[in-house]
Amino acid sequence: MPTYRYSVQTDPDRSAKASARDIGISRKASREICRAIKGMTIHQSIEFLEAVIEKKVAVPYRRFKRNVGHKSNVVGWTGGRYPEKAAKEILKVVRNLENNAENNQLQLDKCRIVHASTLQGTKQKAIFYRAQGRSSPKVREFVHIELIAEVAES
Repeated sequence: MPTYRYSVQTDPDRSAKASARDIGISRKASREICRAIKGMTIHQSIEFLEAVIEKKVAVPYRRFKRNVGHKSNVVGWTGGRYPEKAAKEILKVVRNLENNAENNQLQLDKCRIVHASTLQGTKQKAIFYRAQGRSSPKVREFVHIELIAEVAES
């Protein structure tokens, strides 16, 4: 069994961590969602992700913006999408982060997400058989998600 480390070191007394490994979601969509929720409180990010799943608020696509349509409900940007599958999986990680913060006896009102990253996971290779004795490669990519929340100093 491999051991995983977080890419950012934080103070364990003031922070909570959560991660998910090898999730079958889009890496591009998860990157844009992580960029959108970074800096939010835990409760704000849960509300945001639930609104994305219900298609009330769109996720702004800043890097992967080619052929992305304009949405009127994107905050601070013009183009966006509703990545439901990625939002559902990241919502699970955010809820796990909330439970870890409660377990560490942190104040949830003051906890902000200071680190939200998407990392490339493993690749599962297979063969897609075609007509006339041909075949094509089929590659399924997975994603790692890391979230770290820290108590804001006030």
